[in-house]
Amino acid sequence: MATARIYRTFGTPTNLDKWTVSAWIKRGGIGDGEYIFQGWNASTTYTSLRFGTDSTLDFNNRTSGTYNGQLITTRVFQDPSAWYHIVAVWDADNATPGDRMKIYVNGDEETAFSTDTNPSSGQASYVASGDVCNIGVNNVSSDMFAGCMSWVQFVDGAALAATDFGSVDADSGIWKIKPGAYGTPGTNGFTLAMEDRSNLDLDSSSNAHTFTT
Repeated sequence: MATARIYRTFGTPTNLDKWTVSAWIKRGGIGDGEYIFQGWNASTTYTSLRFGTDSTLDFNNRTSGTYNGQLITTRVFQDPSAWYHIVAVWDADNATPGDRMKIYVNGDEETAFSTDTNPSSGQASYVASGDVCNIGVNNVSSDMFAGCMSWVQFVDGAALAATDFGSVDADSGIWKIKPGAYGTPGTNGFTLAMEDRSNLDLDSSSNAHTFTT
């Protein structure tokens, strides 16, 4: 992924206030800032899921330079040999402020944050019509993801749990993938399995969206 930018322009969302992104990743750029997912509107107006240079995980929503929703983990992710399953949930309509943004890693919800800013009820995110969806990079092609990615899924209109994308293996106790596209992707939803290195942007969801690489 280190030199690839996969992107498309969002259409009108099923629900701007409710969505889930899931990705299986293996880091290659420890100590670098790395984007996993971004919905981009302008240079200081975007929604993103990324690793900071300190290897913490940062899920944020920024409007004109102000973060109106942000979770930064205290936990760091620095094992280049490990696959991490990361799920980020945006649910701005949720009646419980602490449930409006969630991060799961390998099936477990992250609960310890150095920054924990809850969005206001109904706060818009930047996965709206005309916003740009970037995978593995930001909109100016910096902080590219330097490792491996697989089964990157975006579900528009549903706040899902990690168990919708993975499960614990009964024999080994290891968190494992549920292969296959989520059944109800919503208008802007997609599944990039990334099984073919010559066709990383193939959407195998029922939407079959066209991306650019």
